[in-house]
Amino acid sequence: MSEIVLTELEKVTETDEVRRNLDLMLFDEKILDSFGSMELMVALSEQFGLEITPGQVEREQWTSPRKIIAYVQERLKEIH
Repeated sequence: MSEIVLTELEKVTETDEVRRNLDLMLFDEKILDSFGSMELMVALSEQFGLEITPGQVEREQWTSPRKIIAYVQERLKEIH
């Protein structure tokens, strides 16, 4: 699961740094912006069959690759 999240994040951000540093501050480092967040939400929704919308995600939950992985894991637990 985390591999899929990292692959999608790498596609959206166009950098493999997200894979090398799971604590990378995506917004602070200007690697991810609101448009990229939307792209990632769509990609992860499609990959995992989840509905992920901006209203469901607090920005703090998406500040690093590690936090995005944790968010998706939590959402997957809810549906299983």
